[in-house]
Amino acid sequence: MRMRRTATKAAVTALMLLLTWAGAAGATAATAVTPAGAPRAAAATCAVLAPGASATAEAAVRAACEQIGVWYTWGGGHGPQPGPTYGQVDPSDPDSAHDPERLGFDCSGLVRYAYARAAGGDPLPGNAYHQFHAPQVSQRFTAAQGTGPLLAGDLLAWGSGGSVHHIAIYLGAGKMVEARESGTRITVSDVRLGGDYAGAARIAASAGSGTFSTWGTDVWTHEEASTSSPRVHRFPGPTTVRIECQKHAETVTAEGYTNDAWSYLPEYRAWITNIYIRGGAWLDGVPTCR
Repeated sequence: MRMRRTATKAAVTALMLLLTWAGAAGATAATAVTPAGAPRAAAATCAVLAPGASATAEAAVRAACEQIGVWYTWGGGHGPQPGPTYGQVDPSDPDSAHDPERLGFDCSGLVRYAYARAAGGDPLPGNAYHQFHAPQVSQRFTAAQGTGPLLAGDLLAWGSGGSVHHIAIYLGAGKMVEARESGTRITVSDVRLGGDYAGAARIAASAGSGTFSTWGTDVWTHEEASTSSPRVHRFPGPTTVRIECQKHAETVTAEGYTNDAWSYLPEYRAWITNIYIRGGAWLDGVPTCR
């Protein structure tokens, strides 16, 4: 009888040890780490993480954060209207092989969508380079300035030699939301200030107000509302511009159209014939210049 009781007691002890080990293993599994190496419970929050930004910039952050977990897809977000689209294969990136099957955004497609949601219209079409140099930029920051002067909603850019190959949206507190590369999903990341970080740009609070797109190639603006006045800036292709006002001036015939309406572009301090602005001959919602 003593031997049987001893064996039973040993079995109970072994069972208790097994249960204790299983509980510890379960606790370890509950704190499994993400691929980035941080516990899931401590995953970064996507939100406005610092005060001071314009209502438009904060709305852009919120719109981008709603897309957390959506696929990065090369060329995604560049359809006729802002929003996710199926991507394309990037010949230089084997990881993009499945992008045509994935509905999502590339880096500039996400920025376009976020600011379209925030400002209305489509103020930031184009690729990362076009967005970083858009006429809606109200202030710029060099790479040497770091994140100190930045506000939520500012655009962070990477590139060198005048090119920009990646763009993201600053959240504050050293964090950003980005569509980074094929094979990943939209996520919150630490701002990468090393490498070819090129600096940041702030989008004007009124980015969506009075914004239109030019059309055609090699279109010139002028100092005055006249083709005989000095040229100011050449648009090599369709470009988003902000129009302050319009007026009737010199009659111009081009591309099969005749029109005497001209628009003033404040960022360029120049005039452009309305023939090369998408819209009516006289643009709806744009005031007459005084």
